[in-house]
Amino acid sequence: MTNAVVIFGGTGFVGTHLASMFEKTHYYEKIILCDIETLEEKNSSFRIRLLENKNNIIFYSCDVRNEINLNLENYKIELIINCAAIHREPGHFTNEYFETNLKGAENITSWADKNKCKNIIFTSSISPYGNSEQEKNEYSLTVPETAYGSSKLVAEKIHEKWQNNESKIKHLTILRPGVIYGPGEGGNVTRMIKAICKGYFVFTGNKDTKKASIYIGELCNIILFLIERKISHTGSVRLINTVSENPPKIQEYVLGIKKVLGKKIFIPSIPYFIILLISYFLTVFLSIFKLEHPFHFVRIKKLVRSNFISSKVLKELGYDYIYNLESALINWKEQNPDDWNS
Repeated sequence: MTNAVVIFGGTGFVGTHLASMFEKTHYYEKIILCDIETLEEKNSSFRIRLLENKNNIIFYSCDVRNEINLNLENYKIELIINCAAIHREPGHFTNEYFETNLKGAENITSWADKNKCKNIIFTSSISPYGNSEQEKNEYSLTVPETAYGSSKLVAEKIHEKWQNNESKIKHLTILRPGVIYGPGEGGNVTRMIKAICKGYFVFTGNKDTKKASIYIGELCNIILFLIERKISHTGSVRLINTVSENPPKIQEYVLGIKKVLGKKIFIPSIPYFIILLISYFLTVFLSIFKLEHPFHFVRIKKLVRSNFISSKVLKELGYDYIYNLESALINWKEQNPDDWNS
């Protein structure tokens, strides 16, 4: 029987990078991507290029909010990775985070039982910790402040319930990534790069604000590390913050981006309250015309809130990081220069 890994949310940013990693390492004969949209519908040329002409990668259309009826009886499902989620803030109504993240957890774990898969990796988030200027790790109290963070925490509990039903033979790894950045991301760090390139990025009294993050290449390597060393084994639950070794400050992101761009770019500082007022005005005004913009007040508020998250567990496991911020940014530009064009 053909052994396989199934990635829910498989055509998303993390899913495609994981699929590419598995294709290169040949750990599984088949890599099955399940998602509500195809790569073409995701409209990401980089992700399409990343996985094109890979014969051992298969796509299945799947909406995790509904009962999953994929017939994969010809495969031995050795690992399920749940990356399926609604996560962008702003961008969704409160109920949407819960409908997708909770129902997805319930339907995926149910499908795992039907297909006799005993090993799940769930990509959660650091959002359950809430914002903090003080360092937090895997042993810290969770205090989610958003619908997204709350939905992720409950989704973790649903996965834990799945593991507890047969705790001696099932294994669950819960990963709590920081901001994930890298080629084809299209998120916060990409927006920062574009803003710096185009000359409209400003500091808002947030130079020393810490933002826990992880380069996508590092995240993939961590998962490979867990698999190779059989740290993900049956009969346990492991919670791991997948964040960089030292959470960078905003000014460190900016300096790193400028260095990789090779440009001397002046970054002005404008008081936070002025930027916030402008963002409120733009958000209200442009919403009349249903236009999106990168200055939504929710994003502006995030800029001054620290996420000081570390990973005590990765240190305990003896994981050696392969990227720092600068080498990650260099690798990103090499892989996908389009993200770095203004």
